[in-house]
Amino acid sequence: MKYAVTGGAGFIGSHLIRSLLAEGHAITAIDNLNTGKLENLGDSIDKINFIQGDIRDTKLLMDSLRNVDGVFHEAALASVQESFSKAQEYNDVNVGGTENILRLAKEFGFKVVYASSSSVYGNPAKIPINEGDPKNPINPYAQTKLDDEGLAVRYAKEGVRVIGLRYFNVFGERQSQTYAGVIKKFIKKARCGEPPVINGDGTQTRDFVHVSDVVQANILAMKSSVNHEFFNIGTGTTISVLELANLIIEAFGLSIKPVHGPELPGDVRITKANIDLAKRLLSWQPKVEIRQWLRRVIAERTNLDLITD
Repeated sequence: MKYAVTGGAGFIGSHLIRSLLAEGHAITAIDNLNTGKLENLGDSIDKINFIQGDIRDTKLLMDSLRNVDGVFHEAALASVQESFSKAQEYNDVNVGGTENILRLAKEFGFKVVYASSSSVYGNPAKIPINEGDPKNPINPYAQTKLDDEGLAVRYAKEGVRVIGLRYFNVFGERQSQTYAGVIKKFIKKARCGEPPVINGDGTQTRDFVHVSDVVQANILAMKSSVNHEFFNIGTGTTISVLELANLIIEAFGLSIKPVHGPELPGDVRITKANIDLAKRLLSWQPKVEIRQWLRRVIAERTNLDLITD
């Protein structure tokens, strides 16, 4: 099959490309390298058609996507804090760029699997979070993701096959500052023998899902007979930020305690996914557990550069 991956040089996109190549697919990657890095692709760069370009460039997209079977849409601006000061740019890229792809999906007939976000729920009324629960974004980034979902619903009614995956906190090798960035920050501090800095009291909890599980969810969604749906992509388990910091300190064998700073604006208190729908309709099941993964990579010391660089 011929697939395109937007944001192909980014954290999730680069992992996705490696898995798609392993299955024998022909890949076109589109990335403006604003936050993506060519080195994320490694030797995959020689096996794909890489296009440096922006998803706001409609002509580039039309030329690149005309003959593909499906598009994995990962490109986005994704910093919650930055979105407050650059709300218009976030809307232009995340909403305008997504509509460009959906418009071409309608014209050319390809399927779209795209990155939504658990941030659309805001601070949830109940835990675990179900897909049908109220949406209450509390920052401009989250609002763009909810606006994308509105576009997906609209275009699905016009015949476009589009699936939105609501990622919870994605972590793993080559993770960026915006995806599960707290892990990256804590490990960088601990490697230097310094205490991790927690924003707030640390009681906020997160549902961390490994990038390999996210990749598998994308591929299963693309191959599935589901034409339109939104799925939670998490684990259904949580860890507090304080426990995370202490686990990393312990794994490095340090005798220090975390320090606390002010809470960040737009930061949700708790996330925990109900993933029954993805299990049932996509036959998807997360396999990597955050605590075991952290202890292993810190003990081995082999992949820490891939996490903290």
